[in-house]
Amino acid sequence: MQTYLETSAEARERLILEHLPQVRLIARRIHERLPDSVGLDDLVSTGIVGLISAIDNFDPAHNVKLKTYAEYKIRGAILDGLRGLDWAPRQQRRKSKRIEAAIAAIEQREHRAPSEDEIAAELGLPMEEYREWLVDVRGLNLGRLETNSPDEEGRDLLKYISGDEDNWPNRVLERAELERLLAGAIAKMPPVERTVLSLYYREEMTLREIAKIVRLHESRVSQLKSQAILRLRSYVEKKWPSQRGR
Repeated sequence: MQTYLETSAEARERLILEHLPQVRLIARRIHERLPDSVGLDDLVSTGIVGLISAIDNFDPAHNVKLKTYAEYKIRGAILDGLRGLDWAPRQQRRKSKRIEAAIAAIEQREHRAPSEDEIAAELGLPMEEYREWLVDVRGLNLGRLETNSPDEEGRDLLKYISGDEDNWPNRVLERAELERLLAGAIAKMPPVERTVLSLYYREEMTLREIAKIVRLHESRVSQLKSQAILRLRSYVEKKWPSQRGR
């Protein structure tokens, strides 16, 4: 009996060490969307807690790979930890809401997706300052619209967890309708924003990798991604008001 316990403990430790790079990768991808005040080491620490939980609760009988289940638990633990912190100052949230409102106002008036210049003008801001706003709000999209984006198939892991309520018929229907709405909104976006979203979510590239492909500075890619997400949020909240309370 003693030998079995030692072997089990060693196997557990080996699995933790084996999946630590996965924790760091997920933590870095989340961290690049957050303000500088949030430390990467804190995200990694929280992610390790999620990894340990995944290893301790993993059941191969569910026909789900440990790596897939671990990614779901790691990401969930990090996001839960962030939601418990007041890491987003009220000023940032106000900026995000104002950008969304400006996009919605122009779309209603012009019946098309607004350009970056038009959004800045609607806010009464110089372009340079508007782009600074996009940098400020880049972390506010976590756990809200991003987890429902049709371009995020590679990162939406809930569908792999058997028995999750996301697979209930009503949720499946809601999700299908939401994906239809988002597909329409994405089709109206400027091409460069569509490309950034596709590379980030579908191809799971980092902002640095995307910057090389689209030949823009990494900070500019971050701004475009923030702007694209805010476009989607504005569109969804206009077409599907019930999302606000979730």
